[in-house]
Amino acid sequence: MNDDSRSRHFPGLSRIGALLADPGRAAMLWSLMDGAARPAGELTMIAGVSPSAASGHLARLTEGGLLALEVSGRHRYYRIATADIAAAIEALANLARASAPQRATEHRPSAVPLEMRYARTCYDHLAGELAVRLFDGMMARGWLTAASEALDATPDGAMAFARLGIDLNAQRARRRRFACTCIDWSERRPHLGGALGAAYLDACETHGWIERTAKRRVLRVTPAGQRHFDDFLSRRQA
Repeated sequence: MNDDSRSRHFPGLSRIGALLADPGRAAMLWSLMDGAARPAGELTMIAGVSPSAASGHLARLTEGGLLALEVSGRHRYYRIATADIAAAIEALANLARASAPQRATEHRPSAVPLEMRYARTCYDHLAGELAVRLFDGMMARGWLTAASEALDATPDGAMAFARLGIDLNAQRARRRRFACTCIDWSERRPHLGGALGAAYLDACETHGWIERTAKRRVLRVTPAGQRHFDDFLSRRQA
């Protein structure tokens, strides 16, 4: 089978693989996994390359559809193009850890910074140990039903999310998946992703249960939030 035939069977896969293969480009993408838009200069420093090389990397990532460009005056900002692309990057990070040689994984717990393991962002939704436990609690309470990776809210779940201030109809109308499982990078178990996952994180911030920190992707659970989550997790049935 020639190269053209192989590419027809796997459209675009080799192209995406080539974009991710360069360590500098991979570092740029990973730094944007908190959902923020960052200037070219900052991404240049993160990648550890020259400005001209960084410009080429950013152009390739943008042309390849992995990054979106935002222009403000003379400044150029880059962000992950879509939530689905962010989820794919997170999944590939899991694959990279799982397939690493044994000698590189003997001390696996230290591979994930301790401050990131409990609560962090996964693009625009909650991730980490807390997120996995909360998702388990939602499933145990019957808030969600699962069909493969896709999720939907049950009538009980719709009422529960409404009490949190989440408008499910508005989330369904967004141009992205409504709700899905996302395999957690550190816990290797699913947490809640999609539009509903993003809305849930927003609700937690609105209620004062979770706060952003100065450290990229790291979230802080407030005392009020810890009480709320402890209460939720101690009562597994609605």
